Amino acid sequence: VMRTWVLLPAVLWCLTGVRCPRSTLFNAKGFLYGKTGQPEKIYVKLHQNSPVLICMDFKLSKKEIVDPTYLWIGPNENTLTGNNRINITKTGQLMVKDFLEPLSGLYTCTLSYKIVKAETQEEKTVKKRYDFMVFVNPFAPGWKGACNGSVDCEDITNRNILQARNRIEEFFWSQAYIFYHNFNKTLPAMHFVDHSLQVVRLDSCRPGFGKDDGLHSNCASCCVVCSPATFSPDVGVICQTCVSVLIYGAKSCPTSNKNQPCED
Repeated sequence: VMRTWVLLPAVLWCLTGVRCPRSTLFNAKGFLYGKTGQPEKIYVKLHQNSPVLICMDFKLSKKEIVDPTYLWIGPNENTLTGNNRINITKTGQLMVKDFLEPLSGLYTCTLSYKIVKAETQEEKTVKKRYDFMVFVNPFAPGWKGACNGSVDCEDITNRNILQARNRIEEFFWSQAYIFYHNFNKTLPAMHFVDHSLQVVRLDSCRPGFGKDDGLHSNCASCCVVCSPATFSPDVGVICQTCVSVLIYGAKSCPTSNKNQPCED
């Protein structure tokens, strides 16, 4: 009888561009192992590739398994076939390319393999299920290392704002100095008080995204795609409730027909 034996190497690292909780197991190539009994939460930057999801737990990956088969089910319990954004290998590894809001959700893989007793050569089929909750985030933790100077990176915007603030402060200070030392004393006095110019940080998310430290406690500062039954029409940080919303990343709530999904 032909047997297929699979042994996966495991080197622990964190993948640049996605959330890496302490409990998550990555290897150097960006592979993510599953866990039985609890879903792994993953936060992927918008328009980036997801990590490679492995239909196997870390402990099992260090063993040889017999005749493994893999069945992947995607969001809304759809079998993951015929989608050019989703790549599934023969060894059960899944990667989502160019991640978008509607691709968020629960990805489940069922691994089936056989155990052969050495004494009796009796075969037994074992099944294990691995769940991955994948959310898209415009600026996922770790994106700084993956920006490569891209203008859409949040740190570039923040740095430019702080630079503008420093230059405005420098301008007022220099003008006050010039008026005081170089002009006729009859001109109105101009004074600048140190540290009187303040910049206030405004917390915001893109439409269709919000923050939820209850649902996403390990990524509380992330702007995460709004889940079904919620939406966000503006740059606020709260996904509002809308029971007729059926998709991730909704930007509006339908009013004319409650049975229709809202616009993406």
